[in-house]
Amino acid sequence: MDYDLIIVGGGLAGLSLAVALRRSRLRVAVVEAQPPVQLAGWDARIYAVSPANARFLDAAGIWRHLDAARIAPVRKMSVHGDRGGELEFSAYASGVGELAWIVEASLLQRELWETARRQGNVDLLCPAAPARLDIGDREAVLELADGRVLSARLIVAADGADSWTRAAAGIDVDFLPYRQMGVVANFTTARPHHDTAWQWFRADGVLAWLPLPGNLISIVWSTSAAHAEELLALDAQEFCARVAAAGDCRLGTLQPVTAPAAFPLRLMRAPRIVAPRLALIGDAAHTIHPLSGHGINLGFQDARSLADVLGACPPHIDCGDPQWLRRHERARKEEVLALQSVTHGLQRLFGAPQAQLAPIAALRNFGMNLFDRLPVIKDALTRYAMG
Repeated sequence: MDYDLIIVGGGLAGLSLAVALRRSRLRVAVVEAQPPVQLAGWDARIYAVSPANARFLDAAGIWRHLDAARIAPVRKMSVHGDRGGELEFSAYASGVGELAWIVEASLLQRELWETARRQGNVDLLCPAAPARLDIGDREAVLELADGRVLSARLIVAADGADSWTRAAAGIDVDFLPYRQMGVVANFTTARPHHDTAWQWFRADGVLAWLPLPGNLISIVWSTSAAHAEELLALDAQEFCARVAAAGDCRLGTLQPVTAPAAFPLRLMRAPRIVAPRLALIGDAAHTIHPLSGHGINLGFQDARSLADVLGACPPHIDCGDPQWLRRHERARKEEVLALQSVTHGLQRLFGAPQAQLAPIAALRNFGMNLFDRLPVIKDALTRYAMG
């Protein structure tokens, strides 16, 4: 079967690229092992989607079809250091409606999947798994585990941080394990959150409380592997009490909605994100520490950028030509490098052993308080984070 491009990976980045190409002349295949699962309750995997990416998803025909009753705006963010430092970000002060939207991963993926399934220029090959990749001068050939053979002018790796496609293409990446886990769970709260997100930089890691509709919150606690194992071993009520206490009991008593889960945290940098007949997007191209909440936003912007580059490709230009694909690489380089550097620097500033020394702790908290008193700079940072 012949295609213009084959996207390996039907996660959020890969599917958003497919739907963003709905008006293009390109014929697209998406190779995915399993379709999205309909969860009975709330998904503990949530994302903070920036306004810029909400606009991207709306332009792709997705955002307006999401269940509004399962999405919460972030209108205020309160950040606390470990020695009295405080930062406040406000949508009202920045003259915008919201700083971000909190959305379940499964909700986004199901809507993206259904939209792609209805597209005339997209074939969803599922269940399917790649088995062999050959990249030639004129085309790339992808053999699936079930024996089907696909060919395309361009292969897009959207299959996660441990990308099979990236490895099969011979691109080596640098992993830096943080030796931390991200513990996630959802709770009901005794008091309303008023569309506020909180983040605490603590001696035992970074704790974020993110608003969900009603009196619901989702948390991400980035902490050492040993502490994560301790948290996961607690019974439900002990875990709720520990999370509430770590957040200064801001919202009163917490009750469990989902069982806690954890995933390893690591930084990944790729030396290049394009090659002959290959492009990387999403976690296949880069990963960052979750303390900024921007991982999925980078993935969506990768998809937007590559869709723009492919959509602008004239018929006489090969869309798998690395010279053309470098437009995508150049467009993404600055933002990815900036966010990786900032999040890695913050993790080192608060998480490294030497970061617990009193003079360093006092200096970083002084810096947070000083920054909070510079509204022009703070507003500029807020607008950059919103896209």
